[in-house]
Amino acid sequence: MKVIIITLLMLFSINTRAQSCKEFMELVKSENSGTAYTSYTSSSISKVTFYEVSTNSTKLYFAIVCFKREYSINCNEYIYQVASDTKSNYSNNYYLSAGKAFGKYIAPYKNNLKCGPS
Repeated sequence: MKVIIITLLMLFSINTRAQSCKEFMELVKSENSGTAYTSYTSSSISKVTFYEVSTNSTKLYFAIVCFKREYSINCNEYIYQVASDTKSNYSNNYYLSAGKAFGKYIAPYKNNLKCGPS
């Protein structure tokens, strides 16, 4: 999996000179509109959007998570590279608890890109 990540980052860095997580996230967003799951009742997560990006013969999967800010309608976005079944797993469980679904299905991938919150 690390080889795929390194290859992807090198491809994106060479083609776009993306140098930060924010730039990488914008690049992934530009590939397609993604599929969003909004959490109206969660105290921590307002939305998770899943993206599928194809590079040559490889498909890569990403989740952009929008964490709520206290006393604000805005959120902080973070990107995770996830497995192909993460979208399905999250979508089947987030309505019960978006935070628990995030913890179980997305958070384990925090070290792939190292673009999650500290």
